[in-house]
Amino acid sequence: MDKWSLTRRTALKAMLLGSAAPWSMLSKAFAASSCSDHMVRIGAIVAPDTLNPFASWSNWWPLAFTYDFLVCVDAQRYPDRKGFAEQWSVADDNLTWTFKIWPGMKWSDGQPATAQDAAFTYNYLRDSMGKPDELNGGNNSTDGLESVASVTALDDEKLQIVTKVPTRWPIDNAVMIVPRHIWKDISYAEARGAFRNDPPLVGTGPMIVSEFQQGQFARFTPNEHFRTGKPATAGMIFNFFNSADPIAQGLKSGNLDYGAGVTAAQWADLSKDPDIVVGRSPVEQRNYLAFNTATGKGAGSTKALQDPAFRDAIGYAIDQKTIVDRAMQGHADPGVGVIGPAVTAYYSDLDDIRRHFDLSEAGRRLDAAGYKDINDDGIREDKDGKSFQLELVTGTFSGLLEIPIAPVQLIVGWLGQIGIPVSVTQLDSGSLSARTAAPIKGGGGWDLLVAATWGTPEHQLWIGDSKHIGSPNTSYWTNDKFDRLVSELDVTVDLKKRQELIDQAMRLIYTESPYIVLCYPRLLEARRKDCFEGWGTDDMMSMWAYSPFDRLRPA
Repeated sequence: MDKWSLTRRTALKAMLLGSAAPWSMLSKAFAASSCSDHMVRIGAIVAPDTLNPFASWSNWWPLAFTYDFLVCVDAQRYPDRKGFAEQWSVADDNLTWTFKIWPGMKWSDGQPATAQDAAFTYNYLRDSMGKPDELNGGNNSTDGLESVASVTALDDEKLQIVTKVPTRWPIDNAVMIVPRHIWKDISYAEARGAFRNDPPLVGTGPMIVSEFQQGQFARFTPNEHFRTGKPATAGMIFNFFNSADPIAQGLKSGNLDYGAGVTAAQWADLSKDPDIVVGRSPVEQRNYLAFNTATGKGAGSTKALQDPAFRDAIGYAIDQKTIVDRAMQGHADPGVGVIGPAVTAYYSDLDDIRRHFDLSEAGRRLDAAGYKDINDDGIREDKDGKSFQLELVTGTFSGLLEIPIAPVQLIVGWLGQIGIPVSVTQLDSGSLSARTAAPIKGGGGWDLLVAATWGTPEHQLWIGDSKHIGSPNTSYWTNDKFDRLVSELDVTVDLKKRQELIDQAMRLIYTESPYIVLCYPRLLEARRKDCFEGWGTDDMMSMWAYSPFDRLRPA
């Protein structure tokens, strides 16, 4: 499976604020499960802080169960997983896109759901562009809309999007379509933060958020007006956790029906349980070591972090194979470029420029770059003659697979061997998001970061785009040539040309080394057999939309 948020997310995309509650606080939603109540109970490491899709990146879950995307990832990969649009096409000019909206579709409150709602959602975002309250801080964002000339509802079942230049944005964007009759009177200032969009929500997805307890859980009721029929389950409870331990415990006890993001050890243990099915799937997450390349406000403790030669040398001190074999217990692929093998159309192993693990080579390169151990005390000095003492921060952003401490320990050990001592600060998702936010938003001040990001296949390069500093560009890296490549990519539809541009960008960011990609982890998931049927096969649960919760049924 090549899915998940964030962003996602994003997938990846960045996750802001909020932290999951400890196991003991979840008694209300996490009472012992009974198959007879037909309530699906799931769990993951997520920390949504609001149900407003315009105000936060951290709420992909639970909102993706309630709102549809116009098209997005799942609808392009699977013929039976359509979004708000039933069909779509693009004219020969590659500028004019036409979408057929499902006939007779309704919002969960019974009102008609039409092309007018989709046009409103996009134009609500477009009309905010350039204003003080521009809607650019959440899953529903103005990103990409600068290339759109117009969005028009031709009638209730036909939406037209005309772009200024050829771009795949109309089908790739992850904007959640919201009901016009709910949002038309919400100001941009409110949408950016104050409006929390409290439940019960109104959506076109199969499961409607009916209760939300921040840091604890979201409760869902089936959508009686869902276009393929009311889901067969009685509802769903999504439990929010800040680690994988309670997920594994809940699966074993029967308190959870499905859990995403368990650790390798937990996965191995769960695989022995006859009542549990485990899965292992490739996803778009990338675990990385980032350097704080900021200058001025938010900069790290040494200017060495801004030096590509220093960062490149550190790359030779990272053994991705050992990280996969020992820290990830084989449940990952070794890291290379910022795009992983799950994105099959764009992946490259960069074999001709790929670094190899060699601590001696790392030391030689540091010496050559001017970072020597001048006083022979085992600790290198920077170009200003100051000894290194780097702070590494780590943690798991909301909605992503857990970052284990084992690779951090390996990295600290390797850097220590080449004369660079490192201290470690572990943070919860909310604190990590705040610490790694853009310096203009109060982030920075750290030196190294071990974390992860997840993005849609078309937005994998945002990790180095200066327009996305802080989220998901956590290294704060800027490079004009890279930005130009990303901008050109945004207006390129042809697959071969896109591959060429992405290869150039991947090689540039690999050489400049604001990130050392550690691995591409596999999603380790598990579900119980006893209560429900209809789970996926290769992918038990979609990480880009709500499947299979539109089709689950009591066992």
